[in-house]
Amino acid sequence: MKNYKNSIFYISITGGFSVLIYWILSKGKFLEVGREIVVPKSLNDHWAEFVDSMSHSLKEPLAILLLQIISIILVARFFGWIFRKIGQPSVIGEMVAGIVIGPSLMGLYFPEFFDTLFPVASLGNLKFLSQIGLIFFMFVIGMELDLKALKNKANDAVVISHASIIFPFTLGTALAYFMYNQFAPDGVEFMSFALFLGISMSITAFPVLARIVQERGIHKTKLGTIVITCAAADDITAWCILATVIAIVKAGSFVSSLYVIALAISYVFLMLRVVRPFLERVGQLKNSRQSLSKPVVAIFLLTLIISAYTTEIIGIHALFGAFLAGAIMPDNTKFRAIFIEKVEDVSVIILLPLFFVFTGLRTQIGLINDPYLWKITGLIIVVAVIGKFLGSAIAAKFVGQNWRDSLTIGALMNTRGLMELIVLNIGLDLKVLSPEIFTMMVIMALVTTFMTGPALDLINLIFKTKDAIIPEEVQVVNKYKILFSFGNSDRGKSLLRLANSFVKKENTDSIVTAMHLTSSNELHTFDLEEQEKKSFAPIFSESKELNQNIITLFKASNDINTDIVEIANQGEYDLLLVGLGQSIFEGTLLGKVLGFTTRIINPDRLIDKFIGKEGLFENSPFDERTRQIIAKSKMPVGILVDKDLKNPDKVFMPIFSTDDAFLINYAEKLIYNNNSHVTFIDPNEAIANNDEINEKISEIEQNSPNSTKMGERIIKKDFLKQQDIMIISLESWKKLIDTQSIWLTNIPSVLIIKP
Repeated sequence: MKNYKNSIFYISITGGFSVLIYWILSKGKFLEVGREIVVPKSLNDHWAEFVDSMSHSLKEPLAILLLQIISIILVARFFGWIFRKIGQPSVIGEMVAGIVIGPSLMGLYFPEFFDTLFPVASLGNLKFLSQIGLIFFMFVIGMELDLKALKNKANDAVVISHASIIFPFTLGTALAYFMYNQFAPDGVEFMSFALFLGISMSITAFPVLARIVQERGIHKTKLGTIVITCAAADDITAWCILATVIAIVKAGSFVSSLYVIALAISYVFLMLRVVRPFLERVGQLKNSRQSLSKPVVAIFLLTLIISAYTTEIIGIHALFGAFLAGAIMPDNTKFRAIFIEKVEDVSVIILLPLFFVFTGLRTQIGLINDPYLWKITGLIIVVAVIGKFLGSAIAAKFVGQNWRDSLTIGALMNTRGLMELIVLNIGLDLKVLSPEIFTMMVIMALVTTFMTGPALDLINLIFKTKDAIIPEEVQVVNKYKILFSFGNSDRGKSLLRLANSFVKKENTDSIVTAMHLTSSNELHTFDLEEQEKKSFAPIFSESKELNQNIITLFKASNDINTDIVEIANQGEYDLLLVGLGQSIFEGTLLGKVLGFTTRIINPDRLIDKFIGKEGLFENSPFDERTRQIIAKSKMPVGILVDKDLKNPDKVFMPIFSTDDAFLINYAEKLIYNNNSHVTFIDPNEAIANNDEINEKISEIEQNSPNSTKMGERIIKKDFLKQQDIMIISLESWKKLIDTQSIWLTNIPSVLIIKP
């Protein structure tokens, strides 16, 4: 009745007012009498008018900017994906994307399209929007710094980081001495040119370095801790030096710059002594997602903007203010995680790629059009690598590191990435660097960042070592070792219960390792430890209930499937367990198939669609996520399709062929360790016709008469409902699906094992 009333009301209102509008428009036509109205006379005139309107709209500054943003994000994400696939940080791909879409490539080969997409008049809007993105990004970088780590491990870190600055800085100023006459812009003093070349050689990309350390799994090692702390100390020192250099360049002389430096020191003191305690107090009161309301967020964002504005008018660049604003944010991991989540998505995904492309638009590789200029570019790269790499490595060796760790620190500190581009753009804006030198230095930034991964691999090859990912406890022999990898805690607990059922009574002769890999794009240095604790807390709780000792392994990864295989193979585990979770039953694959009852129309067709050749093993997410693990793992792999598995007390095990005989070993383990009741199913009479399998099962029945039995060849619905889990070989599972048996609709949890 209510819907009927609503319909009548809706029709009356819309119909009545539509008639009224039509009447007003009709009457309004009489008002045109005596006026000269221009009306297109033909269809072609209408089309021409439409085209003119569209053309005018496309040339509007907002339309151009939006088209630029769309193009930039698509190209940046594409190149970032390509470089992640070849084992490089995505930031390198985004840097390359900026050059590809700039005048060096697209402008050279597609000049008309380039001029349409990036008209000169639009570059001002792109520049300022990219600067806003940089301000937010530097704010995030400041928040990622762990100042407590700097206090606790300052001695060695400060020595290494300052050596990694002063050594390349000196070489940079020496290089400036030989390049000044030929490459310095007119009107630029030698001191300004030399100082900027020095700081350009000295910078380290803290975000890229931290990501590499996480992805290589060395963040928890002594080496990882030292290099992260060195990079943080390097970042703070380099930005302070940069602020001083900017002050000198803008003031025109060192004496005049002292006023700017004095103001900057006063500003820093005010931020540390007044603003920081105030923000700490607010952060203590508002440290949850619910309490972090819009007015509170406004306070922190206003602090960022005022800080950036203050340093800009002082004369040391807005980015320094943004960086310091992030560094003084409340020292609360939970608060910082929430706040970064609010800021980072827009700044990193949308605004930051604009900066890469804007840098690419200013990078004109065509200017390096002479072999001599390429030699100078090569010289810059060599000086940069020698200065940063050797400076860091020698200092690390001096403070007591071995040669392998010293060279590793040198290779990591040589990473420049985005931070280098920021410095170079500031130099170009201040007209201290010429377009030629700017282009050469951008190439140097790309090369030194790209070489970090290969350099680390080469160092490991020379010293015949690998990054320390596998815990020492796992590197023992003569113990049964199970590794289970989980994505969420519920799945992890199911895998732990399953692993425990295989080794419960052999705790001292077995090792169970729980591994959680997370995307490196979702982690920040400051919350790495917090994320690890959060991920493993439910697993530890479950292990206590089970009285099962476990070893944990946590790693940030840019290719989770590959890392699972590499870690499993490197640790020489006896069994790798991975899970598919209830999404298999309730989501897109098995979906409703495994929950369907006999009321479903044509269940065989649905089973084929969801888990047959169109599903699990050919064109499905299961195939995408697990085929690499199955193909490349050197040990047996168990894939748990979890349907709320509590404890595998009742197990049934179909033996389809003699190739499934290896499953009997798992049955023995479950019977001995978990007192499980195992029912063997012989649908193809593989047991009955094979004396070896028959004899082995008979032996188990004699030793554990109450724990085993032979089931019927045809499985009934009631039997399936009483079982906790089915254990089946991978090949037999494929064959089972091909038969499209109706009992798949009532199946319990499944452990699919590849021998």
